[in-house]
Formats: sequence, structure tokens, C-alpha cells
Amino acid sequence: MNLNLNGKNALVGGSSKGIGKAIAIELAALGANVILVSRSPELMAAITRQMKRRPGQEHSFLAADFTNHTDLRQKVSGLLLSKPIHILVNNTGGPAGGPILEATLEEFEAAFHNHLLINQMLSQLVVPGMIREGYGRIINVISTSVKAPLDDLGVSNTVRAAVANWAKTLANELGRHGITVNNVLPGLTDTDRLRELIEKKAARADLGFEEVATAMRMSVPAQRFAEPEEVAAAAAFLATPAAAYINGTNITVDGGRTRGL
Repeated sequence: MNLNLNGKNALVGGSSKGIGKAIAIELAALGANVILVSRSPELMAAITRQMKRRPGQEHSFLAADFTNHTDLRQKVSGLLLSKPIHILVNNTGGPAGGPILEATLEEFEAAFHNHLLINQMLSQLVVPGMIREGYGRIINVISTSVKAPLDDLGVSNTVRAAVANWAKTLANELGRHGITVNNVLPGLTDTDRLRELIEKKAARADLGFEEVATAMRMSVPAQRFAEPEEVAAAAAFLATPAAAYINGTNITVDGGRTRGL
């Protein structure tokens, strides 16, 4: 099985922590040159020093804010002047939780911008190079809410579904070029975002943090939260030559929690 990413350049969004960071580290371990993207240059600098390096392998980062598409476009366009991107990992922090009727129009607009519009813009920038190079992988980290909407995540449920359908459409259009587009759907994963959601849920229900966390763990057949590295393993596999015929699909990484297939 060919898992070798030597010579491939990977651009990984939201990679200063959590699932994005874990994906960047896994891609580097498989030989890719990884470019991290987030708002935290200090964290990214530390991560690039920690990532594995084979002879000739280089890692770098772009400090950019996904809420500012003009700045992000300029920085990625500048990067593309010196190297093509073979692997694009679209990963952005999720919208705040809460009932859908309590969500403001501004919250919907921000989530739509950060998740769908940014994915579209980045894909438009990198796909021409993927076609020239004869290799392309676009991997979107979204949510199991694509299969079954999650309670108290109204904005996220709505926008994640839009991203999934965007990705399927893109996969159909790019398949003839040997470029694949797939979605990784993490379940309950031990990240800062999950801890924030637990804290808010506990506060609303007047319960303790650990009481809520335990109930959530028990909702998973595996009876535990995922580690970011477990989600990263699925994403990294989709980036490899071995996954060349996996296209336009959702890969659920949730310990069996989603009740549908």
C-alpha cells in the first residue's frame, strides 16, 4: 500500500491545535512538506520544529485569519508562486453552539464565510496546480452532523451540510483529473472546542462538567472521546496515493456514535 507523500506539498488550515495540528503532524510523518495556516504564528513555529523531517523535507506556515478572505487569498497566492499545493486540508473552528432560533443572521453569515466560501476560494487557487502536477487531494474536516443533525448546534448543522454537498459537487467535476475530494466527519473528539461545548451545556443544565462529559462518552459505543490523532489518521490516508479511488464520500470517525450508516 503506497502511503508515501515524499515531494508532496500540503496546506493545512486551522493547524495550530486540535485536529488540524494532528493532521499536519501525520502528513509530515508520511513525507509531505507541510504548510500550516492559522492566526497563531508562535504556535505554528513551535509545531514546525516538532514535525518529522526527512532529507529534503521542509515545513513552513502562513499566519492568516480565515475571517479575512482578502488577506488569506493574497498570502496563499504568494505561496503558489514558489510551489504547487498537492494536498489541501480545509479545516476551520466550528461555529458557537446553541438552538437554531437563537442564532443571529451574522452568525450564519460568519459560518458560511469561514467554512464554505473559504473552501471555495482555496480550492480555486490550488486546483490549477493540482491539474498540472497530476496529483490532487482536497480533504474537508466537517462533522457527523452531515449525517444526523446534532442538538444545540443549529448553525453548524446547517453550514456543514452545505459544505458536504459542495464537496460532492466538486468531486464530480474534478474526478477526471485524478483529483479526489472527500470529507472527514469527526465525532466527539478531545479538543478545546469539545471542552467549550461541554462547559456551555453544563452551564445551561446547571450540571457539573464531568457529569456532562461522562454522559457524552457513554453515548459512544467505544465509550470514550476520540483523540485528534485518530481523526488525523483517516485524513492522512485520504491524502495518499493508496486512496486514489476514494472520491466524493464521507468518512465518519466517531467510534460508532452516529446511528445511521
